[in-house]
Amino acid sequence: MKMPTFFVPHGGGPCFFMDHQGGPPDPMWRPMQAYLAGVIASLPERPKAILLVSGHWEEKVVTVHTGNGQPLLYDYYGFPEHTYHLRWDAPGAPDVAARAKALIESAGFPVGEESTRGWDHGVFIPMKVAVPDADIPLAQLSLREDLDPADHIAIGRALAPLRDEGVLIVGSGMSFHNLRARGSQVTPVAEEWDRALTDAVTDPDPRRRVERVAAWDQLPHAHFSHPREEHLLPLMVALGAGCDDPATLDFRDEVIGWVVSGYRFG
Repeated sequence: MKMPTFFVPHGGGPCFFMDHQGGPPDPMWRPMQAYLAGVIASLPERPKAILLVSGHWEEKVVTVHTGNGQPLLYDYYGFPEHTYHLRWDAPGAPDVAARAKALIESAGFPVGEESTRGWDHGVFIPMKVAVPDADIPLAQLSLREDLDPADHIAIGRALAPLRDEGVLIVGSGMSFHNLRARGSQVTPVAEEWDRALTDAVTDPDPRRRVERVAAWDQLPHAHFSHPREEHLLPLMVALGAGCDDPATLDFRDEVIGWVVSGYRFG
């Protein structure tokens, strides 16, 4: 079975695990949590592994993680003490990392390797919701620190064969990410940005879709929505890996005044 690819929102810090029962005290996050919890069940079959690109890991060259991501990297600040003891002990997927490395190199991109970095919260927070039993192996892929959109789409396209090999490709970020802009006054601007982004992402013509999303910074309110675009770039990889398939808006909700969307390809 050919796997779809996803761009999913990973929320804010450990937002889904802010109390000891594992659910957010603020109901605002519950629709996003429910969406993430349903991703695996929506697939044609259970994936043999996940390849995930997080908005929280950048390297000079795109880099594959060949380890098991332990200990986790609690790269968020000012949250309750128990959120720094969360666990997600999924096995690594070094075979998938090696395959991804070979595919990306065959497309002409240099690729690094890393084995000791902990999985960041762009990995373990959404995956702890999506795969609570931590029983699907995972390999992480970094962004390239220049954040070039066309190259990240091309990197995603190079990874597309993994979809026929039982690997689920996930971009983990946020479609709107301006930490200084919160509240209801932000929502009209976020809505306009989100409509424009979604229209580009779901363009039925794959070639035009790639061109429009690569030119994301020409969309209305682009740099207000992403003062720095690292949380948007995982979308480029997911889109590239699924760029020949239909694209759909898979999730949309409002949190802290932001309009946040998730997308599925295939």
